[in-house]
Amino acid sequence: MIQIKDFEEYKAMYAKSVSSPGQFWDEVASSFYWQKKYDNVLNWEFDSPTVKWFEGAKVNITENCIDRHLEKRADQTALLFEPNEPSDTAQSITYSALSKQVNKLANGLKKLGAKKGDRICLYMPMSPELAYAVLACARIGAIHSVVFAGFSSKSLADRINDASCKLLLTADGFYRGKKYIDLKTISDEALKQTPSIENVLVLKHSGKPISFDAHRDVWYHSLVETQSDQCPAEPMDAEDELFILYTSGSTGKPKGVVHTTAGYMVYAEYSFRNVFQYREGDIYWCTADIGWITGHSYIIYGPLLAGATTLMFEGTPTYPDAGRFWEVVDKYKVNIFYTAPTAIRALQAKGLEFVQKHNLSSLRVLGSVGEPINEEAWQWYHTHIGKGNCALVDTWWQTETGGIMISPLAGITKEKPTFATYPLPGIQPVLVDAQGEEIIGNDVEGNLCVKFPWPSMLRTTWGDHKRCKEVYFSAYKDKYFTGDGCKRDQNGMYRITGRVDDVINVSGHRIGTAEVENAINAHDKVVESAVVGYPHDIKGQGIYAYVIANAQVENPESFAAEIRAHITTEIGALAKPDKIQVVAGLPKTRSGKIMRRILRKVAEGVTDNLGDTSTLLDPTVVESIIDSRALVS
Repeated sequence: MIQIKDFEEYKAMYAKSVSSPGQFWDEVASSFYWQKKYDNVLNWEFDSPTVKWFEGAKVNITENCIDRHLEKRADQTALLFEPNEPSDTAQSITYSALSKQVNKLANGLKKLGAKKGDRICLYMPMSPELAYAVLACARIGAIHSVVFAGFSSKSLADRINDASCKLLLTADGFYRGKKYIDLKTISDEALKQTPSIENVLVLKHSGKPISFDAHRDVWYHSLVETQSDQCPAEPMDAEDELFILYTSGSTGKPKGVVHTTAGYMVYAEYSFRNVFQYREGDIYWCTADIGWITGHSYIIYGPLLAGATTLMFEGTPTYPDAGRFWEVVDKYKVNIFYTAPTAIRALQAKGLEFVQKHNLSSLRVLGSVGEPINEEAWQWYHTHIGKGNCALVDTWWQTETGGIMISPLAGITKEKPTFATYPLPGIQPVLVDAQGEEIIGNDVEGNLCVKFPWPSMLRTTWGDHKRCKEVYFSAYKDKYFTGDGCKRDQNGMYRITGRVDDVINVSGHRIGTAEVENAINAHDKVVESAVVGYPHDIKGQGIYAYVIANAQVENPESFAAEIRAHITTEIGALAKPDKIQVVAGLPKTRSGKIMRRILRKVAEGVTDNLGDTSTLLDPTVVESIIDSRALVS
């Protein structure tokens, strides 16, 4: 395993990764177990785009997550599970027990007819069985598609249908804080329009009564308990698909980002080990949900590939009170803690009394993920949670990148608040101007691109490779475009300044404005809408919707409540607009394009210096929007 020890070694490794990338990645990959070693490290062409890593290899990621650890760490804890209710029973699952549970479920999936290449949808609580399910799919070569258990039935159905999933794994339901999520009812509603689903495997998690279709539904435990705990790992080609994960884009339809087996495996372990400076015996906790890429890479795959102990948490940071995170840190003596700026800001707002009750002396490394962290939150996190003694890694990456791309290495890189600092060895970021010309030197700003492949990059978007090319590889020739703006300071450190496309980063989750607009426009009282992001004290960015109604709105609050309920049904609660303003019209150019920069400024409270409005079809619309700000609900 390659683990950087100091900053001089970082610089040397980075230089080698640029000058001799094939040799560099060959050395990183050499410590993994390969059923058959690869013939070639990399073939690539960004124009297509076509990227192939470790061609010719036969490998199964679960043998590297589980089997290769059994000789030395069979009795070591692989997974810790902390339930939503502090009084409920926590679980500690060893690598040996993990192996048995994954193999039994893998055999159960095969009994239901699942095979290599089939797509299996996972719509489950944050329970150990979700981790088993992810790994069991990979064990048999099925492609897992995890859908966050906060999405609506329509969003679930859309994702199942896009991938033509054969099986759905779900549960009766679960509590997130005080709120009960009735997964089975939501699933049943989705399944009315998902013809590809043959069986539904149902986990009894909450114990609440559910509807059960004996011809389609199968109880998880009744299937799994009868299976053998031995299941051979399916030989996978290096570029065989490992999983699909849907992410919002600048068009209305979520896109299924595809990650493949070998490259993702190598990069997940390499980035986990180096960014967090993992030490043997560390207790590691990432507070994300497995429904997002952070949970894939840094709850399940990265830590298990490294032979670490990884903690899964079912609850929320403020239930039963705002000290829950810190209580859990002390309970398990967590050494590495990785969470989102949204959670940090929310807990900061609750005051220090919830922090001061707890010791937190076990912490060595703090991490931030999902969005750029503001300086006030960074300082609070560093001072009050890390006690000024912990390394703090502000990580930048995306669903599409598969793993952390730009970040301090804990205790090695000199930190700078609000800066993701330097790229990992193997990552070649560049800043480009509007014409696509690379911006050379330091103390500059531009659009962030990557000019050379890395092992865990997306390979395509499911069923639509043209879309992958158009979204990520067509803006700038021979470069992957991240969609983010970025500054590079006088020392070459990178600071992400935010999205430059029509995507809003809400609590670290990317939400496409077009997807929200499409849902709002489907409401029978709406003529048209426009959605933008605006600064939000807790979430980082909030969702601000301008809505044109088809009749006079007598009660803006009641109308806004209808719109929010509609969005919850169409997409899920995470996409509900924070503010809804009823307007008579939208600022459009003569060609019909909405001038979003004006709407963003008004949403931020700016009512003058709105820039050139001479190209608008009707400039008076802007005055009307400013005047109607009193109708915001």
